[in-house]
Amino acid sequence: MGQDLLQKKVERGSVTNASPDCEPTMGEGTPVSLITGFDQDQDGHWIVALSCGHTQHLRHQPPWQARPWVLDSAERQRRIGQAFACGWCAQGVVSATLEH
Repeated sequence: MGQDLLQKKVERGSVTNASPDCEPTMGEGTPVSLITGFDQDQDGHWIVALSCGHTQHLRHQPPWQARPWVLDSAERQRRIGQAFACGWCAQGVVSATLEH
């Protein structure tokens, strides 16, 4: 009866063109990008910027999301350049916000 919002495939306006930097063969077949930086949204939540052009919120909200490192500036900086599994690339989402 209700809609499964976890399965909804909607891109946000912050998403940009996909990049060849997203490697679909890394990991267990899951696309992996590199972390290129971090930004904060209007509510102060951290957003990771990826080499594929996608973005993803990274929240520390225990017990559901335990990422205390995202609150530490030095830890965020240390993770720049590291691999990150891009959920958008893994879904193969095609959206009007992406221009090919």
